[in-house]
Amino acid sequence: MIIYDLQCEKGHKFEGWFEDRAAFEDQKARKLVACPICGGCNVEMVLSSLSIMGKESMAPQRGQDVEISPMKALRLFHEYLDKNFDDVGDKFAEVALKMHNGEEEQKNIKGTTTKVEEDMLKEDGVQFIKVPIPKFDS
Repeated sequence: MIIYDLQCEKGHKFEGWFEDRAAFEDQKARKLVACPICGGCNVEMVLSSLSIMGKESMAPQRGQDVEISPMKALRLFHEYLDKNFDDVGDKFAEVALKMHNGEEEQKNIKGTTTKVEEDMLKEDGVQFIKVPIPKFDS
């Protein structure tokens, strides 16, 4: 997998994971690549920075940042979501709206929505973030 930095026509930047550039171009042409913030499909690759840490790199000193692979970072992020967010499944829009309207206690939730539900939540001013769910091999 290759991680590309992408940007939609509204300037939102995000990452996309593709087998190669041809896979990105194919998915883009079929409108399968969409901005996770606005849903726009007019997406382009942008220049990105690259950081490499070899085996010979020194071990980090106490208090220094530790670089980790993108896959490990993604796994850690999803572990955090699993531990700290209640999974409400396909009731996400319903529960989020109730919390927004003060009908239900505020808490961290995760779940799934349809495009129609996402549009309704946006119209009602409910803030949420779409997080892609990768499939890990192991």
